Amino acid sequence: MTGRLSTPPAAPVGPPHQAAPTRTQTGGNPPDDPSGISGFARGGVANLAGAALAAVAGVGVTWLVARGLGPSAAGSFFAATAAFVLVGGVARLGTTTALVYWPARLRAQGRPELIGPCLRSGLVPVAVLGLALGIAVWLTAAHFVPEYAAPLTMLALFLPVAALSEALLAATRGYRMMRPTVLLEKIMRPATQLLCVGSLAVLALSDIVSPPSTWALAWVLPYVPGAAIAGFLVWRRWHSEPTLTRRDRAAARIEGRTVGRAFWRYTAPRALANAAQTALQRVDVLMVAGLAGLAPAAAYAVAGRFVVLGQLANGSIAQVVQPRLAETLAVGDREGALRLYQTATAWLVMISWPLHLIVACYADLYLGLFGPSYTSAAPAVRVLAAAMLISTGCGMVDMVLSMAGRTTWNLMNVLLALVTMVAIDLVAIPRLGVVGAAIGLAAAVAVNNLLPLAQLATSLRLHPFGPGTRTAMALAAGSFGVLPWLARLVMPSQPLGAGAALVLAAGVYFGGLRRFQDRLALPALLAAARPGRRNNIKAAP
Repeated sequence: MTGRLSTPPAAPVGPPHQAAPTRTQTGGNPPDDPSGISGFARGGVANLAGAALAAVAGVGVTWLVARGLGPSAAGSFFAATAAFVLVGGVARLGTTTALVYWPARLRAQGRPELIGPCLRSGLVPVAVLGLALGIAVWLTAAHFVPEYAAPLTMLALFLPVAALSEALLAATRGYRMMRPTVLLEKIMRPATQLLCVGSLAVLALSDIVSPPSTWALAWVLPYVPGAAIAGFLVWRRWHSEPTLTRRDRAAARIEGRTVGRAFWRYTAPRALANAAQTALQRVDVLMVAGLAGLAPAAAYAVAGRFVVLGQLANGSIAQVVQPRLAETLAVGDREGALRLYQTATAWLVMISWPLHLIVACYADLYLGLFGPSYTSAAPAVRVLAAAMLISTGCGMVDMVLSMAGRTTWNLMNVLLALVTMVAIDLVAIPRLGVVGAAIGLAAAVAVNNLLPLAQLATSLRLHPFGPGTRTAMALAAGSFGVLPWLARLVMPSQPLGAGAALVLAAGVYFGGLRRFQDRLALPALLAAARPGRRNNIKAAP
C-alpha cells in the first residue's frame, strides 16, 4: 500500500520501559469501544459547535462584503481570496492529510519517537514553498490579473503564514488534539475576520469606503496569531514524548530518514490531489471573473456561500474521524473503519441535508439577504444544492480513501473531476453565466464522489450507506424536501410562508430523530455534549 514503511520494525526503538504496548495505549481506544465512537462523538460535538460559529461568521463576512463594497468591488475581493486559497492549497503540498495520517499511524504502532522526523519532513517544505509562491504572486499579480491585483498582492504577503497555519493544525489533530482546530480555526480566526471586516463596513456606512485591498488585509490578518499558537502547541506536544537515550536517539535519526521517504511517497500524490481539490472549490469563481466579469463573480460567490457551510460540517467530522480511521486501518480493523465511516456519514447527512434542501427551495429568499442584485443567481443555487446532496450523501469518501493509503487513486479522481469542471466551465460560462459555472461544479462533484465510492466498495468493502445513513436521508428528504415544496405551493415564496414551512419541517424532523435515535447513534452525541460524561457508546448497528 502506498505510504507504508516497506519493513515495519519488530519492536520500537527505546529502552525496555518504553515498550510498544504502553505507547500504543496512549493513542488507543477504550477496550469496550473498539471503533472509537465515544471519542469520535466527543471530538465531533466540539468540532461541529465550532463549525457552526465559523459558518455564522463566514456568512457574516460575505454579507458585509456584498453590502459594503457593491457587486464589482465585492467581485474583486472574492476573486482575490479565491486565488489566495487556491495558491495556499498548492503551498501545503498535501501535508494536511499526511500530518494527521503519519503521527496517528506511528502512535498506533508504538513509534512516537519517529514523529519528530515526520513533522520536519512536512513542515519545512511547506514554509519554503509558501514563501516562494507568496513572492511570485506579489510580483506577477498586476500582470496576470489586473482586475483584482491590488487585494491579491496584499494577501500574497501572508501566504506562507496561512499555509503553515493549516499544516500545523493538521499536526495537532495527528496527536488527537481537537481543541486547537476548534478554538483557532473555527472560532478565533472567523470571529476576528468578522470583527475586522465589520469595522470597515461600519466606516462604509459613514461614507468612508475602503478599497478592496484594505478589506483583504482585514480578512487575512487573523491567520498570524493562529499560526503562532498552533506552532507552539505542536512544539510543546512533540517535546513531551518519552525521553530517549543518546544511542536510541541516534537510531531514531537513522530510521527517521526512512520515515521521511515514506512520508513523501504517501504525500506526493496527495500534494497534487490537494491542490486540485482546492481548485475544485475555488477556481470556478476565478473562471467566472475572467469569462463573465467581476459582478457575476460576486453573484456566484454569494450563491455558493451555503456550500461552504456544508463543507464546514463535512470538514469538522472528517477532522475527528481522520486519525481514528488511520489507526483502525493500520491494524487491519475493517469492521471498525466501516462503523466509523457509516456513523460519520449519518451525522453529516443529518446536519447538512436540511440546509441544502431548504436553500434549494427558497433560493430567491436566501440570495435576497445579500441584496437585490444577487437574486438572479437562484437557478445556480438550486444546481449547487443538488450537487451538495450527492457530496454529503457519500460522506468524506476521498478522506477514507487517503487514510487507506490509496492516495494515487485519490489523485486520479480529483484530477478527473477538475478537468471535467474546467471543460464544462469553458463552454457553459460564456453562454449561461453563473448557471454554467454551477453545472460545471455539479458535474465535478459527481465524479469526485461517485468514483471513489465505487473504488472503496470494490477494493476495501467500505461504504457509507448503513442503516443510520439511510434513515437520516429519508428523514431529511421528507421533512425539509417534500414538506417545504408542498407548503410553497400553498403559500408562495414569502418570508411568512417560508417561516411556517421551516417550523413544520423542523417539528417533523426532530420527532423522527428522536424516534430513530439509536439507529442514528445519537446517544453518543448527546452523551458527548454533557460535561463530565464519557460514556462508551458504540456505533449504530
